[in-house]
Amino acid sequence: MDAHPAPTSGVPGSALPGPYPVGRYALRLRERLREFARVQLTGEVTGLRVRARTVYFELRDGDGALPCAMWRDDHDRLGLPPGALVDGAHVVIAGGVDYYPGSRTSSGAFSFRVQTLRVAGDGDLLAQIALLREQLRAEGLLEPQKTLPRPALPRTVGVVTAETGEARHDVLAGLRRRGYTGRVVWAFAPVQDRHAAPRIARALQDLAATGAVDVIVVARGGGSVTDLLAFSDETLCRTVALLRTPVVAAVGHHGDRTLLDDVAAVSCSTPTHAAEAAVPLDAAAERGRALAAARRLEHHGRHAVLGRARILQRLARAPAEHVLRHRVRLHQLLRELRASGRRQLDGAARELRASADRLEGRGTSAAGAQQAARRARLDSLALALAAHDPERVVGRGYAIVRDADGAIVTTAAAARAAGRLQLRFADAAVDTRVEEPTSPEEEPTA
Repeated sequence: MDAHPAPTSGVPGSALPGPYPVGRYALRLRERLREFARVQLTGEVTGLRVRARTVYFELRDGDGALPCAMWRDDHDRLGLPPGALVDGAHVVIAGGVDYYPGSRTSSGAFSFRVQTLRVAGDGDLLAQIALLREQLRAEGLLEPQKTLPRPALPRTVGVVTAETGEARHDVLAGLRRRGYTGRVVWAFAPVQDRHAAPRIARALQDLAATGAVDVIVVARGGGSVTDLLAFSDETLCRTVALLRTPVVAAVGHHGDRTLLDDVAAVSCSTPTHAAEAAVPLDAAAERGRALAAARRLEHHGRHAVLGRARILQRLARAPAEHVLRHRVRLHQLLRELRASGRRQLDGAARELRASADRLEGRGTSAAGAQQAARRARLDSLALALAAHDPERVVGRGYAIVRDADGAIVTTAAAARAAGRLQLRFADAAVDTRVEEPTSPEEEPTA
């Protein structure tokens, strides 16, 4: 503060310098604070708020707290993985204190201007958890629970949670929403300290050992990575992976992820959802549907019975009319049956006549062809016979020579031996006597 006296008088009796204008004092205070040594601090993050230009949080430990602010650009340059900087994370920050003097319309503010930071405890823990997750995955321990069958409506649901935690009430709310009326077996255990993991593992083993628990819910509310560390314990995860009873994990809130979520049969974001996952069948809805179906069945059954009763009443009042109506109907059906039979017989007869006509036509054609062939054959035989008829040969000037016995004489020696011959000409026969046969060389030429 400069040594110029204030324009107005001070408080009577006070030996302190001033009074000075507050704005000048605030600016001077900021200058002095900014001259304060730049330092590194460590503590736990609370009240984290990420804005467009600035990231705000409060750094705390068991002895004090300090409001902190960090430019958004400086924060983004750190490249932190999602979930690394959250409420409860242990960090080391580097920077110095700063003071905003305020104005006539705004209040002054004091904060630690963070230039850079490192996620200390949680960052190391997250790396260890990631390493253990890969080890469990390599050993195939992330899959066995997921292959276990889960009943749609378990008879008994086991629940591992803190006795006084809100998760217990959330699980009950989820079961009520499902309309679950089965048995719930509670196994209370601490859910946040170094004794929690073995107690939770023992509770799970005890519930599974009973043989009567069909599914087990492990529930806890949200918290920091450190708060949820028990649910990433290696022994607990190996215990869950080897259980033959399916486990539904509901640890933390939507953004939290522990190793128990990886090895469990089902991972849920809240204890309420875990209860609904443990009882997949919505018993309340099913009961409502069954009741509605029963009401519809009762309505339709009553309607059907009343309808039959009305029919019986009508029949009882007029049985003769009923019999007459059915007799008329029966006669009508008989007439229709006879007419149908006649139509079918007439059609069959027409078909038979048509078939006979077609066969007759085919027979006539075949007989005509056979007669023509036979006539041609007879004509050919007649011509051949005529060509060999001896009468026709005799007609051309030849004669048939026979002896006295009627035998055909074909040689001169036979004629000389016969002595008497008969010559058969075309018009008549002549008897003759053989004087001396003439040799062929002596026959006169024509």
